[in-house]
Amino acid sequence: MSILLWVVLPYVALVVFIGGHLWRYRYDKFGWTTRSSQLYENRLLRIGSPLFHFGILLVIIGHVVGLLIPHGWTEAAGITEHAYHVTAVALGTVAGVCTLGGLAVLIYRRRTVGPVFSATTRNDKLMYVMLTLALVLGLAATVDANIAGAGYDYRSTVSPWFRSVLSFRPEPVLMTGVPLLYQLHALSALALFAVWPFTRLVHMLTAPLGYLTRPYIVYRSRDAQLGSRAPRRGWERVR
Repeated sequence: MSILLWVVLPYVALVVFIGGHLWRYRYDKFGWTTRSSQLYENRLLRIGSPLFHFGILLVIIGHVVGLLIPHGWTEAAGITEHAYHVTAVALGTVAGVCTLGGLAVLIYRRRTVGPVFSATTRNDKLMYVMLTLALVLGLAATVDANIAGAGYDYRSTVSPWFRSVLSFRPEPVLMTGVPLLYQLHALSALALFAVWPFTRLVHMLTAPLGYLTRPYIVYRSRDAQLGSRAPRRGWERVR
């Protein structure tokens, strides 16, 4: 069971994550979008969207630092374990609460605004469930171990296991003694990565770089009368 959960499942999720994005880009390039619903409702979106996106950005940065940067590197940089722990717990809790709050507003908007709800697909619903589950379990693990409990150093177990998977030298034994909430959070994250390529979350891996090099769009009027003011040089009417 340990090998299945902490060796097989991570690589299955990784293969589906990479292969799914390649397939999606190859066969559903026009569907690679956020499916924006701003035209249907804007008031709740202005509240929920910034709160969620800024919160999830801090969550991602925190996970990158906590999982990918070894314990010795932060100590070499002059950051003590106590300082790192206090900062990580404080920022992680704030980021988690903001992300969940913004997500709650977005889900409420999607459920109560008729046109937005009508435009919601099954993949959207699955994405919201998986995303909420991962966020709730992550925040619960942080609060239970570090605020309600005596604290837990995940950088000595979860982080080395994660890096061992990425280096293709998995060490499942590192996860055997990890608290249950941390294990459930890791499994929910693997499930989220597996469904990621088939949802609107694909837009997080793209950037509008084409806008930097695309040519200008020229607009020309069909009206015979263009106004009383003479056109500027270079903007004369094309006949």
